[in-house]
Amino acid sequence: MCYSNSSTSTNIDLSNRYRKTIDSIPEQTIYYASGFNFPTWRVITNNDNVQLMKWGLIPNWFKENDTSEIARNTLNARTESIHEKASFKSLIKNGRCIIPSTGFFEWKHENKNKIPYFIFPKNDNVFSMAGLFDQWDNPNTKETITTFSILTCEANAFMSEIHNVKKRMPVILSSNNERNWLKGEGVIEDYLKELNNEMGAHQVDSRILKQKNPNILEAQLPFEPKNIQQTLF
Repeated sequence: MCYSNSSTSTNIDLSNRYRKTIDSIPEQTIYYASGFNFPTWRVITNNDNVQLMKWGLIPNWFKENDTSEIARNTLNARTESIHEKASFKSLIKNGRCIIPSTGFFEWKHENKNKIPYFIFPKNDNVFSMAGLFDQWDNPNTKETITTFSILTCEANAFMSEIHNVKKRMPVILSSNNERNWLKGEGVIEDYLKELNNEMGAHQVDSRILKQKNPNILEAQLPFEPKNIQQTLF
C-alpha cells in the first residue's frame, strides 16, 4: 500500500510540469509524510489551478461528525474493488486526480525485520500517482473539505522485491496518460497496462522515520548499515 509519501517540488516546478496555475497556495517541502496524519497535499485535477486537498477521502454522502475512521480507510483505493466500494465508485469517471510525488516509502520484510526503502522517479522529477477526490460538507461548520485517495494496484517486478509481503504499489501514470486520466477517458485497466515503471530505490534509516518529526531531508537519504550497500538499481 502507499501510506508514506513525499512532495518536495516547488510551486513553480508543479505549475510548469502540469501546466497549471497556482493561486495563493503556500510552498510545501514534504520529505516524509504519513497518510495517517491526513496531511494537506497539492493535487492536480482537470481544473486550471493546482488544488489543495487532505489525504484520506471523505465521501460526499458521509453524515457523521468524526471523519478520522473513514479517512484512515480511504488513504488508498484498490483498483480491483473501486467499482464495488460506495466511497469510490461514483468518482471513477468524474472524480479523477493526480497526486504529485517526489518519492514514496515502503517496507521490505527480511525475517523479522522491516527495512524501509525510498522509491523515487528514476528519469523524472515527479511521480504522477493516480487518485480519486471528493468534496464533503462539514455539517457543523458548513465548511467544504476536499479530500483524495491514492489508487493502488498489484506490484510490478521491481516493487515486489521491496514490498514483498502485500506486494502493492501506487498506480503511477506515464506522462503520456496524465491528461487522458484527468479527462476521465478510458477505464482503470487501460492505465494499468502502461504504468510508469521507471523507478529507483534505496534503503533509508528506520530510526529517522520513527522520530517524532521525520519530515527532514535525512529521511530520504541512502542508508548503508555496517557499510553494506542496500540499494536497488
